[in-house]
Amino acid sequence: MPTLTAFIRSLLIATVIGLVGAGLFIYSGLYPIGADVPHNKLSYWLLETLRERSIARAASDIQIPSNLNTSDRLLAGGADYNDMCAGCHLKPGKNESDFTIGLYPSPPNLTATADAHGHEHGSDTGSEEIAIQRQFWIIKHGIKASGMPAWGPTHSDDRIWNMVAFLQRLPSLTPDQYQILTARGNTSDSHDH
Repeated sequence: MPTLTAFIRSLLIATVIGLVGAGLFIYSGLYPIGADVPHNKLSYWLLETLRERSIARAASDIQIPSNLNTSDRLLAGGADYNDMCAGCHLKPGKNESDFTIGLYPSPPNLTATADAHGHEHGSDTGSEEIAIQRQFWIIKHGIKASGMPAWGPTHSDDRIWNMVAFLQRLPSLTPDQYQILTARGNTSDSHDH
């Protein structure tokens, strides 16, 4: 019967061999890193799980402003969405762009409902509050290696909340409504970075 010391030694040796093997694989350059080749199922699952769990943890304590659903927020957020987000996340009536075709993973079409574009926006319970916290965190901090920039370094939290407010209405907008809500006025506060 093997002793505990022999088991620990075997486990340590297996771990070292596994780490050396992983290191050799990484340095070999064999993994196809081009955006035009999808990840294998294991890599995709690992990255998706890491992203979703990380965002869920980081966004869980974000306090949502009580005035999120005001028309001022909707109009300010709409103009910013049109300028900064629509190229990747689309406008009503549009199903793809050069960015959506060329990026991997493809950015979600935010004009569609969360169910329709296949990205989870909350917990298993589908909480709207969790989805809103998640949207704020993603806009502020971005997502590494996805093409999603961090807008927090150049945009105030208030401005980011305006975009979140707009996202709540975006899936229900027609192309004409979108055009009206995203027209940028001549206000100086629209560029507060």
